[in-house]
Amino acid sequence: MIIGGTSGIGLGLARHYWRQGARVAICGRHPERIDGLELLEDGLVSVHACDIADRAAVARVVGEFADDAPGAGDAPCAPCASDAPGAGVVTPGAGLDLLIVTAGQYADAAAIARDRGQALPVLRVNVGGLDHAFSAAAEAMMARGQGHLVAVASIAGLQQDYPGGSLYSASKRAAIAICDAYRKALAPFSIAVTVVIPGYIDTARLRELNDGDASGKPFLVSEREAVERIAAAIARRDERYVFPWQLHALVRLFNRLPTFLKRVRKK
Repeated sequence: MIIGGTSGIGLGLARHYWRQGARVAICGRHPERIDGLELLEDGLVSVHACDIADRAAVARVVGEFADDAPGAGDAPCAPCASDAPGAGVVTPGAGLDLLIVTAGQYADAAAIARDRGQALPVLRVNVGGLDHAFSAAAEAMMARGQGHLVAVASIAGLQQDYPGGSLYSASKRAAIAICDAYRKALAPFSIAVTVVIPGYIDTARLRELNDGDASGKPFLVSEREAVERIAAAIARRDERYVFPWQLHALVRLFNRLPTFLKRVRKK
């Protein structure tokens, strides 16, 4: 199940697992965005309207998918073990094996200054929504004694807080912390938690935020490469996966700067 799967990285990952033969649920606020796509002709693919900020709606959709899957509740199969051949390949008819959350909300400092009402939606999606999704999926996975939760955060979440730091960065720091907390809580149940922390990815949304052209962003990664990297990290069951390394190095350098220099950074 991919929440935020109707565009960008989420849709790319949906295609990736569909091509593997997985049973895939694509969830998003605007499912009509993907009307007519070829993968929707496959009976293994379902589409669900779901706002991740709505806890009850998320619980309902996750519960329905997990309960309706052929084989749900069966004992874990040997190939699901992380060190078995084919690890990371999700097979149909095995309940909810993998939840990926790519849904996110962005508002820059200027937008929030113009309209303070834009602040809470960032928190409701990036922080509260992630907890809604992980909580619902964890319930389904604990009953089976296996599973994998994945969140796609942002390298902005690795920036240490400082006076004038953005709300978006703070929300992504919280998302990374949520993943770390769930990993500790779910380890006794053999449920893995991966947080993916990417830099700039050349998605339609990033181009939209940059007047149609994101080529000026440092160390820009193509959408296709990002999907391949993320899928590989999931297959390895990494706890954290940060890319590209060059931007990660810059963030580490930024964190060492004195506060007065951090304040001049454009948000």
